[in-house]
Amino acid sequence: MLPESQRGSLGVVLVSPRNPLNIGAAARAMANFGFQRLSVVAPFEPTWREARSAVGAPELLVNALESATLAEAVAGCTLVVGTGTLTYRKAEQRVVALPDLAPLVTRELACGGRVALVFGPEKHGLTREDLSYCHLLVEIPTDPQQPSMNLGQAVAVCLYELIRSSDSASESTPATPASSITSAASSGRLDLLAGVIEEAMQAAGYSPRGMQEANRHDLRLLLRRLSLSTHDTRRILGLFRRILWRLNRLGH
Repeated sequence: MLPESQRGSLGVVLVSPRNPLNIGAAARAMANFGFQRLSVVAPFEPTWREARSAVGAPELLVNALESATLAEAVAGCTLVVGTGTLTYRKAEQRVVALPDLAPLVTRELACGGRVALVFGPEKHGLTREDLSYCHLLVEIPTDPQQPSMNLGQAVAVCLYELIRSSDSASESTPATPASSITSAASSGRLDLLAGVIEEAMQAAGYSPRGMQEANRHDLRLLLRRLSLSTHDTRRILGLFRRILWRLNRLGH
């Protein structure tokens, strides 16, 4: 098992789940493997906390966080992992096979980061917009004839694989001196930076109204691919704020 301190820094995020029983099944799977941090984004049913399928995990449902948006749910996370299949989509970020995920998660937790495993709705999974908030896409190996999984089962499979592989991942990952560890920027800080860059793009006339949504999407993905540290993000944020100030002055 992962150390308790690290398990507390890994959370499961369910985006727009429709069936409360699936939420309860996901909570039960989390309790099975010692995880307690559950977030639910825009649930379809308001009574999801009463799901009877959360056998042995009612407190986990009661203490779960509810958010209106995925951005809000993962704002404090430094590694956001989307889950899904490539059967019906083309990935826009790095794709990792589930058995290869543990070393990445173990390394991030060892550096003091916070990790979110994100699962989409039962019908169609995570949307392209949802995935733009993810650093990685992890693919669960399934038969092409039936690529989708039940939500509770998908959560159980992912957490089991992380637990199963965590010991070997820890042994194969060399210890990093504390003085050389640089903290990764949180998802919320990246979104703040993206917002300021977008303002500068609009002030410079780079982002016409018809392209703003596409540019916003691409910018979110780009910033997550760059693996920026907190320090880098702060410096770049200061730079673009200065550029935006100058552009606004010239506009007046």
